[in-house]
Amino acid sequence: MKKIIVNDKMQKNYVYFLTEPEGKNFHTNFKPELTPKEMLELGVFGGKYMTDCREEFPKEWFKKAKLNSEKHDPKLNFFGVNASQPLSVWRKKGWMHPDDPRGWFQWYCRYYMGRRHEDDQRQIKRWRAIRRHISQIKNNCRSGDWSCRKKQRQAVLHWAYDSREI
Repeated sequence: MKKIIVNDKMQKNYVYFLTEPEGKNFHTNFKPELTPKEMLELGVFGGKYMTDCREEFPKEWFKKAKLNSEKHDPKLNFFGVNASQPLSVWRKKGWMHPDDPRGWFQWYCRYYMGRRHEDDQRQIKRWRAIRRHISQIKNNCRSGDWSCRKKQRQAVLHWAYDSREI
């Protein structure tokens, strides 16, 4: 078991433990198609998401990551569009857990690294609910037509589903 201590702009002295091997032993209902590293390389969250918390995660995740520490830049997203809501909206809707103040992707990165947490079931349920967007893309777009529903495809990509394959 490895101890992680987080000190970044959003958390000070937050401690968690990695109890599973990286990328292994996921819940049977949780089968993400993309790793956090792959998501960062493809371009998600306008490049702004992970700019101040690199110390917490493996260095290799950031070698080819599309990041911008200055501002959210939708051009860095794989589909070149903004598919994000402000963090304030997420907070207002009650989608945040205090241990993961950046939201679902932070939870997923930590889960992927091996942390197991009281919020896992809720986050997995939220992840599964995104499949409705995959159905909409499949029902309204030709397979492989990346110009169709770009915003929805980017949003799906934010949830570790590979919308390039739809």
